[in-house]
Amino acid sequence: MKWRVATLTDKRAETSTATTLTFEVDEWPGHKPGQHVDLRLTAEDGYSAQRSYSMATPADGNKVVLTIQTVNDGEVSPYLTEMLEVGDRIELRGPIGGWFVWDASNPAPVLLLAGGSGIVPLMAMVRARVRGERRTPFRLIYSIRSSEELMYGSELRMLPGGIDVSYRYTRRAPDGYRGRVGRLTPRDLVEDGWPADFAPACFVCGPTGFVEAAADMLVADGHLPPRIKTERFGPTGTA
Repeated sequence: MKWRVATLTDKRAETSTATTLTFEVDEWPGHKPGQHVDLRLTAEDGYSAQRSYSMATPADGNKVVLTIQTVNDGEVSPYLTEMLEVGDRIELRGPIGGWFVWDASNPAPVLLLAGGSGIVPLMAMVRARVRGERRTPFRLIYSIRSSEELMYGSELRMLPGGIDVSYRYTRRAPDGYRGRVGRLTPRDLVEDGWPADFAPACFVCGPTGFVEAAADMLVADGHLPPRIKTERFGPTGTA
């Protein structure tokens, strides 16, 4: 894969700490929902820093859309979310990854488990489902600390039939929320997921602890490991 020039064409706040960036990328070959890219920033003295970010939308011409969580003491994310302006250029390469992708030709129902900013590649799958012709049943369980950290809130509320979304607030729930506050549990998967005998395609993305716990719960509930695909990220102090 070669490095390509990416020009920022749009920038908008997703939450108080997350920003969605839209780039036009020279000769972009397209990508699948769930894949990611590498970004590289190079300083005038030649020092460079490189980070990986998931794409938030399915393929659309030369467009690449990323939602990036700002890490205050990071090297790359603060520059991308706070300093980069429309018209600025960076280096990008991809698409990367062939395992953690949703194939729209697969008729199996889909179960998405998102922890925090792990929603980003799963949102690309949701958007691909919305745009596609096949009406594959989708269920998304989205675990976040509080409503202030909810990404894509308006869009998730307006999804068409056949895509069900449930939320788990681990620290503080919004007014009117009737569910339990706390971490994801096996009961959540029973109430809002797909039964194992439906043989759903399962995608889990989020911090390492969330992903490991969710995958273990899926296996304990009878889901076969080959049907469980995971994407995780560790401490983000250098993002």
